[in-house]
Amino acid sequence: MSQKNQRSDVSRRLNWKGAISVRSDARVRRSRQRRGAIPVFPSLAAASLVPVFGLVLASSFWGGGETLDDRVLWHTVATEDLQISVIERGNLESQTNLEINCEVEDVQRDGINGTPIVWIIPNGSSVKKGDLLVEIDSTPMREELDEQILDTETARSNKIQSEADYSNQLVQNETAKAEAELKVQLAKLELEMFVDEESGTYKLAVDEIRRNIHNVNNDILEAQASLELRRDDRQGIESLYKLGYANRNELRKSELAFLQAEGSYAAQLNKLQTTLATLKRKENYEREMQLLTLEGKVKTAERLLSQTERNNEARLAKVEAILRARTESLKKEEERLERYQTQLKACKIFAPEDGMVAYASDRNTEIREGVPVRYRQHLMSLPSLSAMQVQTTVHESDLDQIQQGMKARITVDAFPEREYSGTVQSIAVLPAQNSWRGSTTKVYETVVTIDDEVAHLKPGMTAVTEIMVDYLEQIVTVPMQSIVERNGVTWVLTQQDGRLIPRQVETGRDNDSMVQIVEGLQAGESIALNPREFIDDLLETDA
Repeated sequence: MSQKNQRSDVSRRLNWKGAISVRSDARVRRSRQRRGAIPVFPSLAAASLVPVFGLVLASSFWGGGETLDDRVLWHTVATEDLQISVIERGNLESQTNLEINCEVEDVQRDGINGTPIVWIIPNGSSVKKGDLLVEIDSTPMREELDEQILDTETARSNKIQSEADYSNQLVQNETAKAEAELKVQLAKLELEMFVDEESGTYKLAVDEIRRNIHNVNNDILEAQASLELRRDDRQGIESLYKLGYANRNELRKSELAFLQAEGSYAAQLNKLQTTLATLKRKENYEREMQLLTLEGKVKTAERLLSQTERNNEARLAKVEAILRARTESLKKEEERLERYQTQLKACKIFAPEDGMVAYASDRNTEIREGVPVRYRQHLMSLPSLSAMQVQTTVHESDLDQIQQGMKARITVDAFPEREYSGTVQSIAVLPAQNSWRGSTTKVYETVVTIDDEVAHLKPGMTAVTEIMVDYLEQIVTVPMQSIVERNGVTWVLTQQDGRLIPRQVETGRDNDSMVQIVEGLQAGESIALNPREFIDDLLETDA
């Protein structure tokens, strides 16, 4: 720091702190013990200062007077070591401060804005990990949970039913498609059999009719076998329906299939009779008419197959959509169930670690039993009492001297006999708002951690922090109150030939009580401790 800046810094201190800078009784005691500087209190008068400073009561010439003013308090300039430090008051707080918040959501339909506190541990209590801190009324949440359990089971039942419907629809689709494809194949086979050139000539008409008779007989056997199959299927579906494993639609379909098989069997018998009649009427048989009939049958079977495929797709898409909807519904219900279960557990808050209970301080809210609390509202904190720190503020004139990592000495008002070692942990970048020193004075929040093991210290206790900035050895020092600044010039009052003489000096580093004199004074000289009472008159006289 340059000498110009040092003088400016001393000037700011003098203007801010006043003629006699006495921060507190604790600071004065520490300054007296650590630096050897003895501040002067006007109310103590000369009696307490004569043994230390060697007060001289004499006369001075006030424009020709003959006696020294007995109001002058003298100090002998000495060479000594100077500890440069910044002393500030602050409050203790924990280095680790775990916040406890309300995690219970409000049940809207209970008519209460928030959830009431049933029980809460007293403020300031010491707790161990796992101790109960707060119990919030769980009745509304338990009612919600019971209802949600029923809703979730209903959704699960609906999903199971949809899965069964989907599986059944797949089987039904395969069956319907297979039947339609079979009809197409049969129709085409009949057409091919009719147009077979090897046996389709008029010359071979009789052979063709006989082959048709043979084919019709085969068809009869096939229809009979199909009828037996459909009868067995119907009986099986009826048994499954009675047991509850098949629905009414399946039962009706089996009956329809049986009736179709029965009708097909009867049709084949009629066809045989018709074929025999046709054989007798072969001269009048019209091949063209039969060909058109067979071709129409193939086209009808093909259209039926196409229609069956489209119906299968539509039915499957429908059951798939229902299954997806019910699966998603179950998922949502399970999520709500899990949330309500979590909310019910959150009605009891346990200590996550050891500490001391400190209720949240808010002007608009009160933390006590019976008071409703909101979701995510800050209820309390658990500061750890094993590691503490001091939250203080530093004046802007001292800010350029302080750096993170500097060592400090800390005393607590409640235990003045104990001194702790500390370290500057952080310095705020922006000034604090609404400072107690006034809106025109800028102070910066500073955190100083206590490096020693602590016991019996509580958050909120008042502490004094002395930050060690520098240490100067064997320099000329004078008390802070002996320095006066006028018009940018620093003055002290000395005595010469029995008179008070203003002398200009150049100052260097300083702390809260002592100032380094770079030029203008030597060890052994005497200066006034209360120059402000006389400096203005003396400067006017010299002028």
